[in-house]
Amino acid sequence: MSRHTTFRFCLDPTVEQRDVLARHAGASRFAFNQCLCMVKSALRLRRAHPDIEVPWTGFDLINTFNAWKKTEDAGRVFAVDTAGAVEVAVTGLAWRHQVCQQVFEEAAVDLGRGLAAWSDSRSGKRKGRRVGFPRFKKKSGAIPSFRLRNKHRKGKSAGIRVGERDRPRSVTLPGIGQIGVNDDTRRLRRMLAKDRAKICYATISFRGGRWWISLNVQAAELRTQQHRSREDTDAGWVGVDRGLSAFLVAAKADGTEVARVAEAPKALAVGMKHQRRLARSLSRKRKGSHNHKHAAARLGRHHRHVANVRRHFLHQVSNALVKTHDLLVIEHLNVAGMLRNHRLARAISDASWSEFARLLKYKQAWRGGQVIEADRWYPSTRLCPRCGTVNREMTLATRVFTCDCGHRADRDANAATNLARWGHTHHDPDRSPDLQAAGRATNVRRREGADQHPMCAGETSPVDAGTDIHAASAD
Repeated sequence: MSRHTTFRFCLDPTVEQRDVLARHAGASRFAFNQCLCMVKSALRLRRAHPDIEVPWTGFDLINTFNAWKKTEDAGRVFAVDTAGAVEVAVTGLAWRHQVCQQVFEEAAVDLGRGLAAWSDSRSGKRKGRRVGFPRFKKKSGAIPSFRLRNKHRKGKSAGIRVGERDRPRSVTLPGIGQIGVNDDTRRLRRMLAKDRAKICYATISFRGGRWWISLNVQAAELRTQQHRSREDTDAGWVGVDRGLSAFLVAAKADGTEVARVAEAPKALAVGMKHQRRLARSLSRKRKGSHNHKHAAARLGRHHRHVANVRRHFLHQVSNALVKTHDLLVIEHLNVAGMLRNHRLARAISDASWSEFARLLKYKQAWRGGQVIEADRWYPSTRLCPRCGTVNREMTLATRVFTCDCGHRADRDANAATNLARWGHTHHDPDRSPDLQAAGRATNVRRREGADQHPMCAGETSPVDAGTDIHAASAD
């Protein structure tokens, strides 16, 4: 097994199971906040006493929290007899047996990863934007969620199981039991039955008024056949240009256009009128009231619908590209800089260029192909593929590229052609495909309670859509 993917299902719990799920989510938030409180207390004491050790890693935080939850600080009971004598009974965290203990451990691991990211960001080991120090999770602001590990004990079934007791649309979780699922689980059950997949984690979250489960799966390598010979690299590179007027244009080095997606769904722009109405309704409700809570839930469901429409479209287009072409070239776009243009920021965000590039990379890696990024300053749109002249006078309003040599082509098609030509001259023929693009398999086999683990709430699916780039089949 050499790749990671995530299966996401919408749960259908009973009224009692909803309370159990909410209790587990609250326990995870409580453990995270308590561990963070212990870290901050140790840091304050360390200023006066440098010998005090601060629990920093996930393993240390688990041990510290497990020791704390049985002490007097976690819970105690006062008993007064008829004579007025007071007896103190140490109970520890009284409700700790009502939830699965893995919830506490995974919350401590999350805090350890946050502390490590903060320290690495300050020391320069972590690239990108500065990471702030972890903050306490608020009950009203944080998304209710918790994570469970899938333990495989000898002679016993796995802790997380799918489709048991003649109930295929169900998921069994440790400490919670069997919960109904609204979606079809046949594809995952087949992979588990054929030993082509193994469930590593389950992340349960409450979003948009519904409970969702994301199963992080370590799956076998895709059994795919290459579209062409690897030695024929001079004719295989395909340039992919992303835009707003046309979401995607793909072309070869000779100028042959192989794919074009004229328009994206633009879910944000289509639903903006409804979103404004929901936002105005929320602003008129008194904070803390039931009406405010219901209005916020309606607005959250709308945002989730917009995200689902966009994600479904991106999966369709990326699946169609990786199924038909295994050598792709895309631009290294400075999306963060483009968003500073307030005239185009909403349209660029709605197109989700960065997410599309991420999907394209790991799906191509699964199939043994390559995706390379052209230099950010490469003038793909203004460059003439025939004579190599750069048209400096070309503006965003110009939709047709013209050159003094007589070459004339569509703006997006010309950019895709130049990207394909860039791939011929800058690709690495000895580069091996990265089969671990969707996750690090070494971290899945960690010991119980260790610090590192893979992310479990991805948006990916191992199932590809149809080969037609304009098809409407689901991912």
